[in-house]
Amino acid sequence: MTDAGFQRVALIGLGLIGSSLSHAIRRRGLARSIAGHAQSAKTRDTALRIGIVDSAHATAAEAARGADLVVLCTPIGVCGTLAQEMAPVLSAGAIVTDVGSVKGAIVREVGPHLPRGVHFIPGHPIAGTEHSGPESGFAELFDGRWCILTPPAGTDAGALGRLTAFWEACGSNVEIMDADHHDLVLAITSHVPHLIAYNIVNTARHLERVTDSEVIKFSAGGFRDFTRIAASDPVMWRDVFLNNKEAVLEMLGRFSEDLTALQRAIRFGEGETLHKLFVEARATRRGIIQAGQDTAAPDFGRRPPPKPSGP
Repeated sequence: MTDAGFQRVALIGLGLIGSSLSHAIRRRGLARSIAGHAQSAKTRDTALRIGIVDSAHATAAEAARGADLVVLCTPIGVCGTLAQEMAPVLSAGAIVTDVGSVKGAIVREVGPHLPRGVHFIPGHPIAGTEHSGPESGFAELFDGRWCILTPPAGTDAGALGRLTAFWEACGSNVEIMDADHHDLVLAITSHVPHLIAYNIVNTARHLERVTDSEVIKFSAGGFRDFTRIAASDPVMWRDVFLNNKEAVLEMLGRFSEDLTALQRAIRFGEGETLHKLFVEARATRRGIIQAGQDTAAPDFGRRPPPKPSGP
């Protein structure tokens, strides 16, 4: 076990992120044992069968008992209830974190339930795919990706350093950020794009003059990318929008204004305006590639999914 490791890690939720964390932990020897919780007996049985947990528990409290790191890998809407359930069994000095895409709600819903002596450090690994379930995880999911930690005021520096080292050992780059600022940044980089994807896919489905078969058969690359995003977990994204509504609505307002400007440019044949906007957008794409957050290599949806590393 490395210096970034823990004795017992409890993964509360065994979907894509939880299972990928398990693979990343196994890869680097970051825990002596991994306990997991999932509501579904089928999920627990699968997790044991494929070896992503050493023990699988029907309740979050059972999984968290004796753990020195507890990671909430569930939809945001249930995190408060889970924290309340686990609170009586949490060990003094344990670190409780999460992987949710909204941080302000996590601070409000989880923090008040945790006892003194337990270190609460919300987190958000910015990594994922459209797949879900315990068999969808792979250790490389976090490699080269950012994990944002949003420690509340007064957070123990040693606990923050330990969690930072843990995520770095899982392959992530770590950034420290205020929870409200995180939610504003993610509203425009993640939440609104997902909302647009869900909307445009459903718009295509509901067009009376275009059949469903035509939408599927003649999907160009842009629409295919939207459908990939729109295939994400509906429960998770429902909770994201309900719990980050202020930031999302603010960004939607800005998006609507910019969309109106585009509409006006098209209507009145303002080619120079369109060209300028497209050039600026392309520069952002180049910046993402240069930062190592994507590749310029062609991808037409035919690459096989990454092979999970062994437990």
